[in-house]
Amino acid sequence: FEIKYSDKDQTLSLKPFVLFNFLQDIAVKNAEDLGFGYSYMTPRHLGWYLIKYRMEFKKYPTDMEEIKIRTVSRGYNKIFAYRDFELYSENELLGRISSLWAVVNLDTKAMMPIASAFEDLTNLKPYEKADDDLIFSKLKSIEKFDCEKEFEVRYDDIDTNGHANNGNYIIWALEPIDFNYRKIHTIKTLDLMFKKEAKFGEKIISQIFYKDDYTTLHTLKNLQNEELCLVECCWE
Repeated sequence: FEIKYSDKDQTLSLKPFVLFNFLQDIAVKNAEDLGFGYSYMTPRHLGWYLIKYRMEFKKYPTDMEEIKIRTVSRGYNKIFAYRDFELYSENELLGRISSLWAVVNLDTKAMMPIASAFEDLTNLKPYEKADDDLIFSKLKSIEKFDCEKEFEVRYDDIDTNGHANNGNYIIWALEPIDFNYRKIHTIKTLDLMFKKEAKFGEKIISQIFYKDDYTTLHTLKNLQNEELCLVECCWE
């Protein structure tokens, strides 16, 4: 992926939502190539919903003109499918990312067993755990917060599944952080869990609790106090 001028923040770091979009684009392409992508899912009123991310960076992408991303489908269990990513600058490993996905019936919004969604599972193998797998953190709701900000879901935030694209969630989650804090810190690890979709016109409340000097906890809610997303971010 080429990292363009508009993809960088004022410290020349890759904007997190751009990274999220890169990950989504390569996952979509790989799923399509393997026969369980958009062209298979859409006529059957099915969609892939991202459930979790775990990101670990040796070096967060900063002052780079391009980045190489490798992805592999790790297979599935009864309900979830697993996908891993590796980020490179030339031959230098920058970071590793694990993700968890579910197949959702777009008419009922219900998750369905992976095996029942596909007529041919040749390219979607049963998941097998590896010794070096990243571990998803068990995220919990924050009981208090230090700052909050309100957003409204715009038309351009909506993706092909009819809800806010996952890249927008990280924008909303990180935006209330103190400006100077963001200028001098980069992401070391990030855990994110999606709990509920956000739709056009909906108001979103982003709340942040500073757990310590290098850890921020985030909750996204709607006005009905329903949690949409939880995030834990460790900085350096």
